[in-house]
Amino acid sequence: MTLNLSADDVLTTTRSVRKRLDFDKPVPRDVLMECLDIALQAPTGSNSQGWQWLFVTDPDKKHALAEIYRANANPYLDQKKPEVGDMRDAQRPRVEDSARYLSDNLEKAPVMLIPCLAGKPTAASSAGYWGSLLPAVWSFMLALRSRGLGSAWTTLHLPNGGEEKAAELLGIPFDSYSQGGLFPIAYTKGTDFKLAKRLPAEQLTHWDTW
Repeated sequence: MTLNLSADDVLTTTRSVRKRLDFDKPVPRDVLMECLDIALQAPTGSNSQGWQWLFVTDPDKKHALAEIYRANANPYLDQKKPEVGDMRDAQRPRVEDSARYLSDNLEKAPVMLIPCLAGKPTAASSAGYWGSLLPAVWSFMLALRSRGLGSAWTTLHLPNGGEEKAAELLGIPFDSYSQGGLFPIAYTKGTDFKLAKRLPAEQLTHWDTW
């Protein structure tokens, strides 16, 4: 079922969903494939379409991925974050609490997604490289939102050898594909997501020079 949302509604209310993921409601495969068909319309450099999409539903593999994730996430979440002197400081405790909840419950998500891209980025090529995957992943998240599902873009399973462990677990060719993240996917508890509090655009905008 598709929600009756405008393009602006979808773009401004697609959140990183953590505490409102419904771990008990199954996610049909055909809904995921419908969202992926939409995502594959996203641009990709030189029309290379070098992406591969790995959905994980096996409970043991989800648990193993969650353990890889927690090995990096928990130390990161325990670190004291620097203050930036604006409204983001007040928002941080809620964000960190939400992130810790996801870390503790990651394997409960009905589905996990790891999007992969052929090759390995270099320092010089990283912008163009990831630019061939990230638009499609974001389109996938928008398509989820329009159907009452949510996700969160996480990357903490990747550092400290985690990407290679995940590749071995899932049979991903580690030498020839890079992982773009780990995405828990579930229907959301309610669909009434609102605009986030963001710094105003005029504070972040430059014209012709910095």
